[in-house]
Amino acid sequence: MMRKIAPVDFDDYARHFPKNTQKALLEVRSTIRKAAPQAEETISYNLPAFAINDEVVVWFAAFKSHIGFYPGASAIAEFKADLAAYKTAKGSIQFPLRHALPVQLIRRIVKFKIRLQSKSKQEKVLK
Repeated sequence: MMRKIAPVDFDDYARHFPKNTQKALLEVRSTIRKAAPQAEETISYNLPAFAINDEVVVWFAAFKSHIGFYPGASAIAEFKADLAAYKTAKGSIQFPLRHALPVQLIRRIVKFKIRLQSKSKQEKVLK
């Protein structure tokens, strides 16, 4: 039985996908970077992710027909109306590869998650 080897970085993760999927992954990566320039790119749970102070803000992943975006349940609830056109679950969103990525929405979600993490950190300091 062959063991899957965990990707070491984004490039290692992305290179296993078709060119059109790689392009979508790069677009998500670029959008997150612009929305969260202070975030560090990492691999978490074998997926590309961005973290601030070792706390993951969002994860994303490629699949055969969509990009999975994982901002967590709070973001799904906050952006429920904006996400009506997409398949969602408790903490995930599926962006179909056959459509343009909603980069403005991704950016807004990332900024929301950063504000949430910052607020959470402040509340912990006050306790």
